[in-house]
Amino acid sequence: MTTRVFDLAIVGAGIVGLAHALAAARAGRKVVVIDRDAQANSASIRNFGFVTVTGQQQGTVWGRAMRSRNIWAEVAPRAGIEVIHRGTAVIAHRPEAAAVVEAFVASEMGAGCEMLSPTQIAARLPLLRHEDATACLWSPHEMRVEPRLAVPKLAAWLEAEMGVTFLRNTLVKDIDLPRIRTTAGTIEAGQAVVCPGGDFLGLYPEIWAKRDLDLCKLHMLRLAPQGAGWVLPGSIMNDMSLGRYLGFSELPAAEALKAVLAREEAPSLDNGIHLIVVQSADGSLVVGDSHHYATTPDPFAPDDVDELMVGHARRALRLGSDRVVERWIGIYPHSKTDAALIEDAAPGVRAVMVTSGTGMSTAFALAEDALSGWLA
Repeated sequence: MTTRVFDLAIVGAGIVGLAHALAAARAGRKVVVIDRDAQANSASIRNFGFVTVTGQQQGTVWGRAMRSRNIWAEVAPRAGIEVIHRGTAVIAHRPEAAAVVEAFVASEMGAGCEMLSPTQIAARLPLLRHEDATACLWSPHEMRVEPRLAVPKLAAWLEAEMGVTFLRNTLVKDIDLPRIRTTAGTIEAGQAVVCPGGDFLGLYPEIWAKRDLDLCKLHMLRLAPQGAGWVLPGSIMNDMSLGRYLGFSELPAAEALKAVLAREEAPSLDNGIHLIVVQSADGSLVVGDSHHYATTPDPFAPDDVDELMVGHARRALRLGSDRVVERWIGIYPHSKTDAALIEDAAPGVRAVMVTSGTGMSTAFALAEDALSGWLA
C-alpha cells in the first residue's frame, strides 16, 4: 500500500489507546490507531464500565479519576454512549466499616459525599438491605457505561468526528521512527505511543521486564433482569471494598476494619473479592469481582468464587433474582507499586500502561498527562 504519514501513531485500541487518540486529536494532531484485533476484546470491555472516583488512591490517581469522569461526561453524549446510572452506594455492615465511611466523608476526598444512617438508607435507597447495615457512603461522582457498547462507540466517534484513522487486524512488527512496519505495510509517524495492555513481550519487552509486572485474573458474572421497577440508584459496593480500595484502606480508621475482615471474610480475601454491582439497561446486574495474580493466569473460573461474590450481593441488596445468565473472566496488567506507567521507550516513542485495573476510570486524564509537553 502507499505509505501514509501521521503525526502520531498509537499502538493499541483499548481504552488507554483511545484516550491518547482523543487527547492528540484535540491537540490538532493527525492520528492513527493500530490494533491487532478486529475490535476491543480484552480488559477494556470485560469490566463494569464503572467510572470510579470515590475510593481511588488519594493524590494523582484520585485526581486522574475525577478529570476522566468529567471527560466521560463530556464525550459520552457526543459519541452516543448511554450513561446508565450515576453515583455509588457503599453499604457498611460492620461498625468498623461505618468508622471508615465517617473518616472518608470528613477527608478531602469526601467532598460532595454523604454518610447515611440505616433509617436514611431505608428511605433513600430501598433496594439496599438497611436491616443489616450500620451506615452507607453515598457518592454522586461516579458514572456507569456499558463497556462492550461504549468502547466501540467511542472509537467510531473518534474516527467519524475527530478524524482518527484506525488500522485493525494489523500487527505492528517494529518501530523505527518515522517508519512503523506492520502486517498491512509501512506507515510513517513523527511520534508513537504504545499501549500494550497485558502484552509484556511484544514491543519493548525490556521496559516491562524491569517493572516486576504480572497479570490479574478476575471473575465477573451477570444476574438476570431484576423485574419491573427494580432500578439501582447507582453502583453498589460494601465492607470488602472499604478494605481494598486504597482511598479507603489507607485511612487510619481502616486498620480495625481490615483486622475484622481478616477474621470473618478469609475465603473472600483469599480470592481477592470485594463487591461491585452495576445495572445494565435491560435490568440485569453485573456482579464481581475477584483477583488472582500470576505471570500466566489459568483460564478457569471455579464456581465457589462466583458464589462468594453473589453471596455478598445477596447480603447488600434485595435481589429480584440471583440467577446467573452469563460469566466471564477479565485479565489486566498489575503492578504492586504503580497504578500506571509512562515510559520513554525510544526517541519519539512513549509506552503507557494502566497497572491497577483503573483504565475506564483514569485513562482519559492519564493520556493527557502522558502527552502533555511531549507532543511535537
